[in-house]
Amino acid sequence: MKQLFAFALLVSLSLPAQAQEADETPDSLMERGAQMLLEGLLQRMEPTLDDLQGFAEEVGPALDSFLAEMGPALSGLLDQVEDWSRYHPPEILDNGDIIIRRKTPEETSPEAEPEGSIEL
Repeated sequence: MKQLFAFALLVSLSLPAQAQEADETPDSLMERGAQMLLEGLLQRMEPTLDDLQGFAEEVGPALDSFLAEMGPALSGLLDQVEDWSRYHPPEILDNGDIIIRRKTPEETSPEAEPEGSIEL
């Protein structure tokens, strides 16, 4: 996120700073307006970017741990399933188990598509 902030700052600083003169050309007025717009955006985005960086630092280790533990299992599942459209969305049972039900042949037939659906 700091990279986005640095990029926006670089863009705003790369625009030529113009002295306010009575006879400014339309091009220089556009440049000044663009510079003012970018500076305003940077000022408004800075607190959000700081919060986002803090969140990423807080969640990063937990996400790394999750991927380290679950990555191989999810990879194995992806290797076993050939066509995800042949399965219903996952369900969480009362006991906490997660199941993924296979659709019946009637549910996967082309006639079972809802009326008004668009085939891509």
